Amino acid sequence: MLGTLALPMLSTTPASAAPAAAASTATSIVTPCPDLPPLPYKVHASAVTIRSKATTKSTALGVLYKSHKFTVHKKSGNWLYITDKTTSVKGWVSGTYVYRDTRMCLD
Repeated sequence: MLGTLALPMLSTTPASAAPAAAASTATSIVTPCPDLPPLPYKVHASAVTIRSKATTKSTALGVLYKSHKFTVHKKSGNWLYITDKTTSVKGWVSGTYVYRDTRMCLD
C-alpha cells in the first residue's frame, strides 16, 4: 500500500518543478513514528562472527546465529558492539549482516 501512495506523488511532479517542492510533499505524507519504540536488530545471514575488535582481522569470540536475540550497545562505522543474549558473548559484528527495519507513519 505504501508503494501505491508514493508512486502517484512521484509521477505527478512536473520535471520543471523545484526539488524543494517535491521534498516538502514527501515529508508531509510519510514521516518517522516518534511515538513508537525502534524495531529490534536482526541478523540477515545464517550466522555472523562476533569479534574482539571492529575489524575482520581481529580474534573471533563466537558466532551470532540468525535465531539468536542480541542487544546493540554502540556503533562504530559499519560495526556494532553487541551482547548475544543466548550465549552472553559480547563483541563486534559487521553491520553488513545486521539490519533494523524502520517504521514510517502516514500523516
